Amino acid sequence: MSNTVTHPAIKIAKPETIPFVSVIIPVFNDSERLFQCLQALENQTYPGKTYEVIVVDNASDDDVSAVVDQFPYASTTLELQQGSYAARNTGIAIAKGNILAFTDADCIPAPDWIEKGVQSLRDVPNCGLVAGRIEFSYQNPQQPNSIELCDSVLYLQQDLYLKHAKFGATANVFTYKSVFAEVGLFDQILKSGGDYEWGQRVFAAGYQQVYSPEAYVYHPARYSFEQLYKKILRTTRGPYDLSQSSTYSLKKFIKDIARDVFPPFKTFGRARVDTVQQKLRLWFVLTFIKHLTALERVKAQLKFG
Repeated sequence: MSNTVTHPAIKIAKPETIPFVSVIIPVFNDSERLFQCLQALENQTYPGKTYEVIVVDNASDDDVSAVVDQFPYASTTLELQQGSYAARNTGIAIAKGNILAFTDADCIPAPDWIEKGVQSLRDVPNCGLVAGRIEFSYQNPQQPNSIELCDSVLYLQQDLYLKHAKFGATANVFTYKSVFAEVGLFDQILKSGGDYEWGQRVFAAGYQQVYSPEAYVYHPARYSFEQLYKKILRTTRGPYDLSQSSTYSLKKFIKDIARDVFPPFKTFGRARVDTVQQKLRLWFVLTFIKHLTALERVKAQLKFG
């Protein structure tokens, strides 16, 4: 695989100390947004010859290779087993880098994303996981709708994930390949929660975990109820997939239900809303979504539906 990307202004002083990085991106039927992601990765401040991008086609119907072939630093491989964690494991197996960076096809990394992620990883002794910040983008940045705002305050809060649950969402994670060698790959049976389950193993192995606000990517907020409902179904059923390989206890279930039905004071406080009308609408949507999440969690617990 050749790489002709050059960057005249590199902030890192000693090229001989620059580690090689493998960026791994699973994709399924999302070629249009993948193109935008690869464009952003083409223009990184990190030296072009010291990173690769591995796009893992998870048996898409569209032509992923036609998109990837437009970028000389990127390559594509195929994973027929459905599921993003299976796809990421395939990418890990062929990665050349000692440092692995994970993002998704619908994300747009900041220009210095790789540089800041690598720096955050190397600055902390025995660091096993860097969870980078995830900024939300909106269809109309000046006036996001209530569903978009709800999505942006309920999900992908990397600092809170790391603080309370010891994991980072794989839309923006940096780690060492050696960490996978020690704690194992992602559980590719899982359709949701694989990043949580893996992060728990990293923490249990004694590695440090770091939140990096500087290493950020943009992620599109879900803008329709249908999109958000699919997210709710996936995340509420995730613990029951996890129970096949670990434990989702009754105590944890009760704790999750209590969190779901509790009024969304803290969540509401993270929202960027100005008018009283926006605030009232967002409060209603947040409360409804949290109660709907609780209902779906109960249905999953009772194996109903």
